[in-house]
Amino acid sequence: MAGGSGRSLLRRIVGGFFAWFGFLVALLIVLAIGVGLWFAPRATAIESGTVLTLDLTEEFPAGPPQTALERALFGAKPSLTEAIATLDQAAADTRVKGVVARLGDGLTLAQIQEWRDAIAAFRAAGKFAYGYADALGELGGGTGGYYLATAFDSIWLQAYSTLGFVGLRAEQPFLHDTLDKIGVAPRLDHREEYKSAMNMLTETSMTPAQREETESLLTSLFGQIVRGVAERRNLSEDQVSALVDQGPFSSEQALAAHLIDHVGGRDDAVGAAGAANLVSLEKYAASVGRAHRTGPAIAVIYANGLIQRGDGDGGSPLSAASGVAGDRLARAFREAAADPDIRAILFRIDSPGGSAVASETIWEATLRAKAAHKPLIVSMGDVAGSGGYYIAAAADKIVAEPATLTGSIGVVGGKFLINGLSGKLGVTWDSAQIGANAGLLSMTEDFSAAGHEHFERFLDLVYDGFKDRVAQGRKLDPAKVEAVAKGRVWTGEEAKARGLVDVLGGFDVALGLAKEAAGIPVSSDVSLKKFPQSERNWWRQLLDGAESATLVTALRPLVQTLQLLTTPPGALTMPPLEIR
Repeated sequence: MAGGSGRSLLRRIVGGFFAWFGFLVALLIVLAIGVGLWFAPRATAIESGTVLTLDLTEEFPAGPPQTALERALFGAKPSLTEAIATLDQAAADTRVKGVVARLGDGLTLAQIQEWRDAIAAFRAAGKFAYGYADALGELGGGTGGYYLATAFDSIWLQAYSTLGFVGLRAEQPFLHDTLDKIGVAPRLDHREEYKSAMNMLTETSMTPAQREETESLLTSLFGQIVRGVAERRNLSEDQVSALVDQGPFSSEQALAAHLIDHVGGRDDAVGAAGAANLVSLEKYAASVGRAHRTGPAIAVIYANGLIQRGDGDGGSPLSAASGVAGDRLARAFREAAADPDIRAILFRIDSPGGSAVASETIWEATLRAKAAHKPLIVSMGDVAGSGGYYIAAAADKIVAEPATLTGSIGVVGGKFLINGLSGKLGVTWDSAQIGANAGLLSMTEDFSAAGHEHFERFLDLVYDGFKDRVAQGRKLDPAKVEAVAKGRVWTGEEAKARGLVDVLGGFDVALGLAKEAAGIPVSSDVSLKKFPQSERNWWRQLLDGAESATLVTALRPLVQTLQLLTTPPGALTMPPLEIR
């Protein structure tokens, strides 16, 4: 009796705890939704002569919010594709006469190119586009921001400010000596010499292959910038290159060099626009509604972040909520393939890669969707490398911006020995095992000769499989794949020249190709339908939403390094290369 009473009391205590806990969670969700609704843009009357305002100082999310909490708290910030679609709507709206944009240094080069194309299309519709900035880089780091600025009809730069049009630089930390000092010994290997994701952990500086690759990327990207600036500012490419070596510039020097049109700020740009009715792009979107809501249906599937196994319900705390869960993406393709209304699939990828196993899961899902007679078009964002390229390779067409970083066909993997660190901390280890290779990935025991042979064979298996998938998907001779593989990263421009990409452009270009593949007139509108439609459980959404995607983005190089430390033994991952 006493035991039964005790169990009953325990059940009541546990039940009460979960009841109160559930109430608190529900209250938190309600508050989050309330906050989201409070800060959501309100519909605004769009009058004739309206001028849109646009903030291009910060990177746009790669895709729509993935979780309920993200939608509630951060839904007011449109994704890159949504913002550009809204500007396309405004280009066709006779009530809108132009746009005034705040410019800065926060966008990546691939995003800059998508915005340059969007601004060009807006201007081609007979609208004006003015841009202003308080500074474009302070002594340096403003090259990308200025590249974007040249898409506008006129550029204003604040007085006594700077234009850091100085070129591009790539920097990467190397942690070999740090690991050595704390007693951690990496046991890593890669396929092949350009697969440099492990170099930051095993080297103290760039290897010759990594330096060659990095300088090639900088040359390609800088060439794109020079050509774009020269075209828009009516200068020769030689003149632009010479000006870069003279930078940075004061506002007055930039004006004298014809790099900008006016010294001034926001009020000057708005005054020149003659704007009586200024409306932000977000408020305009709230008034006119989401783009692409009518017409034949095209599925849109997003792959944003590190590729991981599973459904995303138990991810690492280092993973942003927008990580790519292999099972979830596979479900998205199954749902889109089974939907009779879907005419084609548009697959937007912004990923440096990740799990080889999850990449294969997604690859197989893309094949099944194609077998269901759904044309598949890939649109690459900033990065679609390693596993991010693996999952793209089977597409009917691949579209990338010239500045997209892609390729990286290779594999890296291994383990870390922590005996030295354990000794410093006074920790000792002991073990027992059955099976000669049960300790193959032990962090306290080095590879045996036989174990190392198994590990090397595994890397060969993954690398050969990756190359086979690329050859199969791209219909390339294996020898040609080997020539562009070896772990080398290419810009979209370089990748197109080597048969890894079909067309240069952004989401709009990919959407046009999807319409064409589905037999839909390019001039017709379509309804974009996001997959997967079935959401994850609300508790996982809440936990994911609590992880700060903004913080993860800000600390991207460090986070990707830490992710590399915990990747599976065969990972298809690009190095966290930052080019500014």
